[in-house]
Amino acid sequence: MKAKRELVSFDWALKKLLRAKANFNVLEGFLSELLHDDITIIEILESEGNKESRTDKHNRVDVLVKDRLNRHIVIEVQYTREDDYLQRIIYGTAKILTESLSAGKTYKHIVRVVSVSIVYFDLGQGEDYIYEGRTEFHGVHRHDRLGLNEFQKSMFQVASVEEVFPEYYILKVNKFDDVARDGLDQWVYFLKNGSINPSFTGKGLKEAQAALDVMKLSESERRAYESFLEAQRIDIGVAESTVLRAETAEKEKEEERRLKEEAFRQKDEAFRQKDEAFRQKEQILEIALKALISQGMSESQARKTLGID
Repeated sequence: MKAKRELVSFDWALKKLLRAKANFNVLEGFLSELLHDDITIIEILESEGNKESRTDKHNRVDVLVKDRLNRHIVIEVQYTREDDYLQRIIYGTAKILTESLSAGKTYKHIVRVVSVSIVYFDLGQGEDYIYEGRTEFHGVHRHDRLGLNEFQKSMFQVASVEEVFPEYYILKVNKFDDVARDGLDQWVYFLKNGSINPSFTGKGLKEAQAALDVMKLSESERRAYESFLEAQRIDIGVAESTVLRAETAEKEKEEERRLKEEAFRQKDEAFRQKDEAFRQKEQILEIALKALISQGMSESQARKTLGID
């Protein structure tokens, strides 16, 4: 049995190796399986959102590509949890849309955007590991679906309204059960485990296995890759520790709130019992007072006897 080769992580590959035109077939294979289309990449694009900088924390990688249909496809990898990640996706696609519309151009020149997010944390609530999002418009009264007229179809070169708006794909890698049922699952297996089974036939995986072999890296590339992994481990550890501290602090606050509420409850119960005891004492004294009076004692004598006055 052949030993599995160590492969470069997909986020490093996006950052370094897959930007070369010679390796476009790897990304083309992944996107073809995901979008159920025969994807051809024309070029790697740059935007303000995916330029490298000294503040890069190694847990976010953006690659923006343009395919033969002039779609702008952004691929982002995220390891650590961000509760506002969905809002970040919206912002990212909006930024690409605005950057693509240069001054003087009409809105018909806005590009089609496909957003692909590969996340290694449980984003939102859902048990699936691949989610697809599209924008559709449904009639409130007639319950029909808004479509394009023939002129719009010709002008925009699309068949439906949802193709005008951004498409969203979210791959929750850690939710995958490691059972590769088709080519896309084989890609998700690789994204989760960093290895490719020799029997896999998904588009681009054979090319990925060849292009992402750690043993084929130069000495300087290997050192850079090892530094990247170490920095990534540190950043993930820091992020997880921050989340753990926040969760611990929240639990401590919750316990403090619970103890205060319990103290108030016990205090209220003590006051209630005191009031009840006083009420019962008043009733007993009232009964005793009536009994003494009925035996011929004057009210003042009875009150003095009972110590009411």
